[in-house]
Amino acid sequence: MQNPVAAQREVLQDLVTHGQYTEIGRKYNMNKLFNVRDFKAAVPIHTYEDLKPYIERLMNGEQNLLWNTPVTWFAKSSGTTSDKSKFIPITEESLNDCHFQASKDVLSMYYNFNPDSDLLTGKGLLIGGSHQVSPLNEDAQYGDLSAVLFQNTPIWANWIRTPELSIALMDEWENKIESIAQATIAENVTSISGVPTWTMVLIKRILEISGKQTLKEVWPNLELYLHGGVSFTPYRDQFKKLIGSNINFLNMYNASEGFFAAQNDPNEEGMLLFLQHGIFYEFMPIEEQGKEAPQTIGLSDVEIGRQYALVISTNGGLWRYLVGDTVQFTSLNPFRINVSGRLKHYINAFGEEVIVDNSDKAIALASNRCHVVVNDYTAAPIYFSDNSNGSHEWLIEFEQPPANMGEFAYELDCALKNINSDYEAKRHKDIALRMPVIHAVPKGSFNQWLKSKGKLGGQHKIPRLSNDRKYIDEIKAML
Repeated sequence: MQNPVAAQREVLQDLVTHGQYTEIGRKYNMNKLFNVRDFKAAVPIHTYEDLKPYIERLMNGEQNLLWNTPVTWFAKSSGTTSDKSKFIPITEESLNDCHFQASKDVLSMYYNFNPDSDLLTGKGLLIGGSHQVSPLNEDAQYGDLSAVLFQNTPIWANWIRTPELSIALMDEWENKIESIAQATIAENVTSISGVPTWTMVLIKRILEISGKQTLKEVWPNLELYLHGGVSFTPYRDQFKKLIGSNINFLNMYNASEGFFAAQNDPNEEGMLLFLQHGIFYEFMPIEEQGKEAPQTIGLSDVEIGRQYALVISTNGGLWRYLVGDTVQFTSLNPFRINVSGRLKHYINAFGEEVIVDNSDKAIALASNRCHVVVNDYTAAPIYFSDNSNGSHEWLIEFEQPPANMGEFAYELDCALKNINSDYEAKRHKDIALRMPVIHAVPKGSFNQWLKSKGKLGGQHKIPRLSNDRKYIDEIKAML
């Protein structure tokens, strides 16, 4: 926090020192790269497809391709909607110096603000992904990030978490939720961590089994919910209602590629960027996306509120890797960020440039004004036709649909106009965009669609926004 730029320079030097002994390091002459400028000039920005040939060779047992210590684990990451899986190399350094170190830091930061906490007197309930671990060959294995972390955590960690490994490793989500509920209901749970959508499903099942009204009646010592994966904005009010009394919320930004940030101050909305965990960060202004040689900037040049795509070099062997997430800085001293969306998840069919951060905030505002709860949503453009101008079509899964859908549509539209001036301009007098078209879908619809794709559970999420109609038409056809 005190010397962020120097800390990052040190991280890069350490990465390049390791990298020079690898195949990719020799390709880019890493033994001659002594500063950030040279590094950026020599090494191009890589997508997953660019690094995939190296990763496939690693998975076949070759070594010293991207990193100079053995790679024996891979985190299987689906991305949000892609049918193809990505396999992210996990090294001993990325496990210990990034994922586990950041987890310890999150606890330290929490205790810093809650010195009288009883968090570690009870158990932490972890709702991870589908934890099946599969062998690649006699030396290497893969699973989703939760599986890799579960299999590598020290033995003492099992004393302070629940459910037991055999349940945590279950793959079939409906049975898994039931098993977690039955196994944990009698435990002294003091914290929960997981993606909001699945956590909510679990909480509702636990309340059904116990006959209680709120989660605090089931677990009176519950004090912390750690969330990440999707924006918490649309869920916050519903969680407060389900939990029943005061609880601390802590936002984390933890991906297969690294544990990037977490909330260090409950009174600040942004997450503290972890700058000494083996990850060197660059920030690509969003308008550089798609250019032949996109430019990136470092920490000393970032601005509050601007959209940046995250580019990382890591001790897992990712070099100038485009993660696919977009972030905004909320503070420059210390450096705090929020995840604002995905490079591919936006609607810009008419120049309106609506990002997920906009839609999450608008849904929360409209829900508040109409006294409804939204469980999930997806939206896509309705293109111009001969007799009609464009619009946005929304499929929304409500806890209880609003009494007046027209009023909800009006409030959502107003909120988007207030949040996004480009949207407001396109909505002016209905010239380019008319009012949003909203359909309430039955509860469970989105899970049904994910299940049909073999993507139910864990980190799999409905794409909130899409710039084409592929997903929305598929879901409508299924319904």
